[in-house]
Amino acid sequence: MAKVDYSQFSKLSPFELKDNLINLAASHRDRLMLNAGRGNPNFLATLPRRAFFQLGLFATAESELSFSFMPEGVGGYPRSDGLISRFDTFIAQHTDRPGVVFLGKALSYVRDQLGLDPHAFLLEMVEGILGCNYPVPDRMLRLSEEVVKEYIAREMGAPGMDHESFDLFAVEGGTAAMAYIFNTLKQNKLISKGDKIAIGAPIFTPYLEIPELAEYQLEQVLIEADPNLGWQYPLSELKKLEDPSIKAFFLVNPSNPPSVKLNDESLAAIAEIVRKRPDLILLTDDVYGTFADNFKSLFASCPNNTILVYSFSKYFGATGWRLGVIALSKDNVLDKALGNLSDADKTELDERYSTLTTEPRKIKFIDRLVADSRAVALNHTAGLSTPQQVQMVLFSLFNMMDARQDYKEALKTLVRRREAALYDQLGLPRESDPNSVDYYTLVDMESTCRKLWGDGFADWVLKTQNPTEVLFRVADETGVILLPGSGFGVLHPSGRASLANLQEYQYAAIGKSLRKLAEEYYEEFKKSGGK
Repeated sequence: MAKVDYSQFSKLSPFELKDNLINLAASHRDRLMLNAGRGNPNFLATLPRRAFFQLGLFATAESELSFSFMPEGVGGYPRSDGLISRFDTFIAQHTDRPGVVFLGKALSYVRDQLGLDPHAFLLEMVEGILGCNYPVPDRMLRLSEEVVKEYIAREMGAPGMDHESFDLFAVEGGTAAMAYIFNTLKQNKLISKGDKIAIGAPIFTPYLEIPELAEYQLEQVLIEADPNLGWQYPLSELKKLEDPSIKAFFLVNPSNPPSVKLNDESLAAIAEIVRKRPDLILLTDDVYGTFADNFKSLFASCPNNTILVYSFSKYFGATGWRLGVIALSKDNVLDKALGNLSDADKTELDERYSTLTTEPRKIKFIDRLVADSRAVALNHTAGLSTPQQVQMVLFSLFNMMDARQDYKEALKTLVRRREAALYDQLGLPRESDPNSVDYYTLVDMESTCRKLWGDGFADWVLKTQNPTEVLFRVADETGVILLPGSGFGVLHPSGRASLANLQEYQYAAIGKSLRKLAEEYYEEFKKSGGK
């Protein structure tokens, strides 16, 4: 490969750097490129999708029934009267279709296990999948919110949580959730330029990049997870949060890319800090929580201080659907902070939200999120599209109705087999960690070299090899795409591989390719006189 100045790539986001690596790897037509860089899964939940499309057929027929006097292709709003009776007939006529059978069981589950009005629920689903009305309420459809609340409470480690104690805002995936939260915190004076926020590192790159943008200019205090502690936060790091000048603590749990959930000791330590600092805002992005065993979110242990972000993208293989929620306790620290703003700030915000209500100071933070998501002026057309909300509901029901959790167990087995295949070929054992979810793996350059051929080799590699150049060499010589750990706030030179988007044999090929490259480095080391 021609000599290249790799320093020019040092400021690129890892996801932008990936494109350069792909171009290089793809330039060799004599071999297959293996892109383990992006976390888009190659598995997905099919049954709730079957149910979605079957429900769409039923709903379309209902629409045409209400306008039967019109030419073919014209329908109207579905009729409420007799809806369940016609639905029961539809179920009975199509017992050979798994999606239809699921719909029948789902309606029974909603009625018997969740205690919701089956007629009102079915009507909401039928109207929702047709997309014939604006989302009303705009924050989330009423019964859809109740179903998803139950799913969130169970999966986030808070079964039995009172649905009346928290609200959901349905959004276009975790991406939109992040953008909306940062914006509304800024617009409502809860974070301002120069403020300190703590970031739990390593972390999904945008959480590091957004605070640096000109409109935010926030000072970041990194809370560093320790790889020698299984990627948990040392108490000494968490104690940084006791600094009263730190406004908020943002983290991904389980982490990205180490893929490790907070252990009980860390959850307890953060809860104790919150008792000392009841004003501290917590934001936890728990998209990988559904892959963990016995997961518990900060939203379960510190509900009044925590903004929860959850996306359906990874677990259900639905990145293209753009489905997520923001959860917030009704008794939360953000609304209290709004009440403690100066009179001047309150007056300014009164003006911002004055077109929404005659009492703008009573607007809760989560409803300000909704308004700000549509630049306030378009609040009347805010909200996630209703077909998207229907699919979200069907995903949630699919999980809750799976009593044995067969889908979850299948996915956990799948990613762990892939990880084993990679490390077996690399020649390294994988240590068992009950807190690991294994959605990603970090191939630590120093640790790998040290385990393979000792301290002298590892020290030589760290002194002589540019980590970014290593990634380009991997892409050029092997066709394997990894993302730089440094882009996620990892201190040690490393590459992130997703364990979700390739087949098992391909992960074995990645491990074999990395082993070959390591052997080449080792030969260079020996020729240089290393021992």
